[in-house]
Amino acid sequence: MNPSSALLFQEVVEAEGHLIDSHIMEQIFDTVVEYGGRFEVEQFRIGRVNSEPSYLRLKVDAPSRELLAQMLGHLVGLGCSPVDSADAALAPVDQDRCAPEDFYSTTNHRTLVRYQQRWIEAENQRMDALVVVEDGHAVCRRLRDIRAGDQVVVGMRGIRVVPEAKERDRLAFAFMSNGVSSERQVETAVRQTAALVEQTRAQGKKVLVVAGPVVIHTGGAAGLSRLIRHGFVQGVLSGNALGVHDVEAALFGTSLGLRLSDGRQEEHGHRNHMRAINAIYRSGGVRQAVDSGRLTSGVLYECVKAGVPFVLAGSLRDDGPLPETITDMNQAQDAYAAQLKDAGLVLCLGSMLHSIATGNMAPSWIKMVCVDINPAVATKVSDRGTGQAVGVVADVGLFLDLLAKALVPA
Repeated sequence: MNPSSALLFQEVVEAEGHLIDSHIMEQIFDTVVEYGGRFEVEQFRIGRVNSEPSYLRLKVDAPSRELLAQMLGHLVGLGCSPVDSADAALAPVDQDRCAPEDFYSTTNHRTLVRYQQRWIEAENQRMDALVVVEDGHAVCRRLRDIRAGDQVVVGMRGIRVVPEAKERDRLAFAFMSNGVSSERQVETAVRQTAALVEQTRAQGKKVLVVAGPVVIHTGGAAGLSRLIRHGFVQGVLSGNALGVHDVEAALFGTSLGLRLSDGRQEEHGHRNHMRAINAIYRSGGVRQAVDSGRLTSGVLYECVKAGVPFVLAGSLRDDGPLPETITDMNQAQDAYAAQLKDAGLVLCLGSMLHSIATGNMAPSWIKMVCVDINPAVATKVSDRGTGQAVGVVADVGLFLDLLAKALVPA
């Protein structure tokens, strides 16, 4: 673009926070350039100490009103807000589950809405939601939950987003985003994760585990059970498969029909997972199987004994499913979201789809550690908007065994 060309569509925006060490400022500059615009830094104050935020005031312009609007939409997500911001515009919902066309769609970052000349923080923060203002409160609400008469925020003005800063403990995890394979690096990751668990519990927040059936297949059930038994886990989010194979392992010593003791195929072992489901139905449910003494070990057993809630979300491929499996996807989402309240740390263990789903529901201030033998899994979780997720490339069973030993010394 010719620098001397006149760009008549201008806006002055400001941002505050850890703009440098979180690489937010360079993202702001890059965004303006990507939309064919120009920027002029009118004011910049750098924080003098680690706890002091930096301040940026920036004049931006674009070659068209449409490009300026798109640019501002992106900049808002990076924490910028127009200097002359008026109250957020509100528009009524005229039909259940149908929003005005220009509704504001949230990120997972802390969001404030200007209402009656004051900034109010949106409650129930999550990505891909609308903001409903009622009785002086702003609330993030899913599209399917809005009702006729709700007042929803529209446009981009009167909105302030506060991206999470990269804290020192998060920076310590940066090396794990690359291929981690050596035993020494995995042990380092385990020590850091153990420190996060202890820090989270000291703050009075919950540690949640999102687990796939690979936890059972790789022998990780013993480590996870130990963590639950000793109070380091306050909720387990998973699917039907983890529950089924956990019960199969507890009752028959197999997982997918393979003996956990030596990895060999059990004779007629292919039907053991169905026998496990049948046993739970005959008992009346998982809790009843524990109470009756039919189920005496495993992840679900420890959850019942410790009073730790578990949520099993169903899918199209489920066998059975177990009585506790929630087959209505809306209800399963609600159950997951309910567990995320007051959470401080989520450990995602070998379950890409459930990890992505949980990340989409979680606000950005909840830390996430994603453990998988496939490095692409952690990348996909982060690429789908969960920027706070940190990847650990490791065997899940080994990781859980080491983590349990780190937190619960023999």
